[in-house]
Amino acid sequence: MRIGTEMPEQDWACQKCCRGLYSCYWGQRSNRKQRFACFWFAIVSLVSLLALFWMYVCLVALNDHDDVNWKAFSLLMKWINWFNWFMVMVIISALLTIYCCLLLLFALFQVALGEPLDLHWLHKALLFLVVIVIAVGITGISTMWEREWATVRLSLQATAPFLQLGAVVALTLLSWLVFQRVLMTRSAVSRRLTLLLFVVVSIAIFLCPLFITSPCLLEKLPPRPALVGHRGAPMLAPENTMMSFRRGVECGLIAFETDVQLSKNGVPFLLHDNKGQFLLRTTNVNEVYKDQKYYSSSQVTWKELQTLNAGKWFIKSDPFGTVASLSEQEVAEAQNQSLPALSELLELAKEHNVSVVFDMKNDSPDSNDTHHTVQAILRSNISADLVLWLPPIHRAYVKKTAPGFRHVYADATKMFNESGNQLNIRYSELGTEQIHELKSRNISVNLWVVNEPWLFSLLWCSGASSVTTNACHRFKDMTEPVWRLSPSTYKIIWISVDVGSLVVMMAIFLLQRKLESRDRTVRRNENELHPFLHE
Repeated sequence: MRIGTEMPEQDWACQKCCRGLYSCYWGQRSNRKQRFACFWFAIVSLVSLLALFWMYVCLVALNDHDDVNWKAFSLLMKWINWFNWFMVMVIISALLTIYCCLLLLFALFQVALGEPLDLHWLHKALLFLVVIVIAVGITGISTMWEREWATVRLSLQATAPFLQLGAVVALTLLSWLVFQRVLMTRSAVSRRLTLLLFVVVSIAIFLCPLFITSPCLLEKLPPRPALVGHRGAPMLAPENTMMSFRRGVECGLIAFETDVQLSKNGVPFLLHDNKGQFLLRTTNVNEVYKDQKYYSSSQVTWKELQTLNAGKWFIKSDPFGTVASLSEQEVAEAQNQSLPALSELLELAKEHNVSVVFDMKNDSPDSNDTHHTVQAILRSNISADLVLWLPPIHRAYVKKTAPGFRHVYADATKMFNESGNQLNIRYSELGTEQIHELKSRNISVNLWVVNEPWLFSLLWCSGASSVTTNACHRFKDMTEPVWRLSPSTYKIIWISVDVGSLVVMMAIFLLQRKLESRDRTVRRNENELHPFLHE
């Protein structure tokens, strides 16, 4: 006769929830033998880390998201108008990352609660899908947008100190589970390997600040970079329109960057897109001239260009997600914009003493675009030192015809060969040391296109003279970088955090060993009393 009855163990709500979401066992736990449980736990962990990495890449690439949308438009313009494909990619990536991280969190809870790990087949299939999506994204960047990897590497100068601190905190929290597994594992070899791996990872994370470099770890902050408006202020108004340039004046721009093309009757006007994309993205040409196809500015007269609307596309497509911030009056003004002549911009630049950076979109050795543009500039009577000439093809002619123009170079070697002193280059193509060296030689360094505060702050700390931006409204009131620390202060912070983490992990280990010792004693006593519980 049994005088003691063993009651079934009652599950907590947390146990049921984690087990149900991870293994789809919502009732009592499964009694079947779990196959490859540790293998699938490792897969969940690795895919979660991969998803976090991909999400980081997407957030870094947000500075250049217009490049992705432009590439998509170039490929799909026959079927689809301008669309923010990059934001779709970010949303999908965020959902996949949240899913993977939650799945990993459920797995860790199950380990902490002593639950068996049995990943459901549906999760296995979804993890495979996540890997495919990320692999496609990485392949796409590597083949069609390779230069963005340089931006990712550059971003680590801004984020590495904080990623290291976050990794220390995560390591400290995970140490509870690691020490629990080590103390509960019966195999001495398994215990030693697990502990060795944890120690190696801990040392790597604790000491990686020795290899972290960032321009924002400095004592004295350089002057803030001046702002050059990329086609005006295109986040606040349709690009390359007079409204855009007027909004740029409000931002305190020192220069307008613009794109010049020549109409059929020789009038220089402002428009970026040319060749296959000419007029399609930023005007209503398909509505006004339905039966005609234009591939070059030389096919259209200035009178015909003036009939096009160059603002409605901005309100409709909302390329930067900023339309909601505009007032009703600003929306109405934006929808009523037309393509401006170069002469209109020159008058605005003269009035506000703002420089103009020219980029000739159809410049070629046998074209007359440069001649007509230079003559238009000279007729405007704008001060020659406000003109920044960028196109290299007819530079000798420009220097001879308008000797007062300031010349900007996209190549440092050519600049030095021609005794220039102004460099205009993509932000990821110069390191901090190169910027410092150029500045020491009295070279003005302008970096393009900078739209995110973290990147602007990084280039500020690096000593850039100016940046070309779509987001002048974000930077105009910044008085400090997003973050800046002296090297000694940072050293104190990371050493203190590392030491604090070590102390906490030692305390966790001792507590875990004490609990395991107590549990072992309880189990031994239960085994000794077991014969007396039955007749």
